[in-house]
Amino acid sequence: MLKRVFVAPDPGRLRLRSALRSVLGVGLAVAACALTGHHLTAVIAGGLAALLALFTVTDPTVRGQAVTTALLPAVGFPVLALAAGLHDVALLRDAAFLAVAGLGVYARRWGPRGHALGVFAFMTFFVAQFLHTVPGQLPGLFSAVLTALLASSGVRFGLWCYERRLPPAAPPALPGGSGLERTTTRQAIQVTVAGGFALVLGQILSEGRWYWAVGAAWWIFVNTSSRGETLVRGFRRILGTVVGIAAGLLLALPLHGAVAPTAALVAVCVFAIFYAAPVSYSWMMLAVTLLVSLLYGLLGMLEPGLLALRLAETGVGALGATLAVTFVLPITTHAATHAWIERAVRCVHDCTAAAARRLAGDEEADPAPLAAELEAVLGRARLSLAPLVHPLNPLRARKARARQVLVLLDDCAREVRGLASVAADPQASHDARLAAACWRVEAAVEALVSPGTRSAAESAPAAHGSAVQHHPGAEAALHHLHGLEKLLTELAAPLHSSPGSPLVRS
Repeated sequence: MLKRVFVAPDPGRLRLRSALRSVLGVGLAVAACALTGHHLTAVIAGGLAALLALFTVTDPTVRGQAVTTALLPAVGFPVLALAAGLHDVALLRDAAFLAVAGLGVYARRWGPRGHALGVFAFMTFFVAQFLHTVPGQLPGLFSAVLTALLASSGVRFGLWCYERRLPPAAPPALPGGSGLERTTTRQAIQVTVAGGFALVLGQILSEGRWYWAVGAAWWIFVNTSSRGETLVRGFRRILGTVVGIAAGLLLALPLHGAVAPTAALVAVCVFAIFYAAPVSYSWMMLAVTLLVSLLYGLLGMLEPGLLALRLAETGVGALGATLAVTFVLPITTHAATHAWIERAVRCVHDCTAAAARRLAGDEEADPAPLAAELEAVLGRARLSLAPLVHPLNPLRARKARARQVLVLLDDCAREVRGLASVAADPQASHDARLAAACWRVEAAVEALVSPGTRSAAESAPAAHGSAVQHHPGAEAALHHLHGLEKLLTELAAPLHSSPGSPLVRS
């Protein structure tokens, strides 16, 4: 598991940059709150707000990120005021929390901005329970959150805005639909049911820490779109929490809230959260659990029994999520998998077409953003296939086929990256064979997503003659195109055969 975090590809060192920038942004936010005289609880609230802003705001453009960040207080402050006002009215507080949880998931239908605002709203209510916020504390908390967001935004959009030098890539969206066919609608209902279950059992376990169970159930649904994904995420959350509690006992408990070493470990946890999140949910949860332990240490409330209670509450939340995705409007794994694999294959085609136009002399064609989009879609496809390749999956045939699909898709991505790199070379000249090779890739894509059409070999036009110039760039492009055609043809076998239940249905 540890090897996966440090060996996983990090194109452009984006994970490393994000993690380092987040440590700087959160550190500056905490320092700004402390230096402006805010109370410890307000400083913690400001630091968490900065962390959430840096973690959840993922608009494809810098301008979009800035707009979403500016909207966070507009969503978070009313929720914080609501949570504080209902602090002593248990039934209304619980109902409001579940409503915010459901609406936070429903908001994902509006893309990355809706997702970020929904997460911020839910976590604002959660943090209010964590800090036992009452109305008299609101001015200080509002001020601390604003200070923290300004400080972290100064790092993100001023001091270290590496996104300005990158092509914008839209994060993959959840499959569409309408009514109960829409994933976000189903998940909003599921998370409300799961949250209600977790809330009731969580309060039986603890009248003071019940919100941990609701938080565990809610976060298990983030970035999932099927029953299998949610179940695997629940398992990984419990695994990460168990290891994180052990780390808390070994590292956080002996510190007794000492500020300097606690701050150093908090910085390490923030780095680990951002560096591990794209590749390992378990390691991210380990870092989150240790971070929570350190914060409780600062507040003078950390003890072994508290960590044991956190594990129990996490288990309750995972159980609630499991029951909800199994019995309440379930979204099957193969339906989600089909959508993401087909989208990945379409991205391969789009990037190939853009590269071909660029090599033909079209300066407006740029395959780089499409290649970045393919990486994002492939990450989503891997998440969708995760339940099928999980070690606990007893269906060996489906597991083997899913692994084969992942390997072939990763190979396609490698060929696409190479093709985009060749197309970026201004000296690469057009070769008459490129058009025919690109057409064969398109035909292979159509054969995958629409079985029964003529094969690439039967339908592709022949390349008449050869180019006057055989530039190495054209030869390299042909090599990548032939590789893509071969890989797409090989994908047909695992995608269209049916040992047991079919992995992808056309």
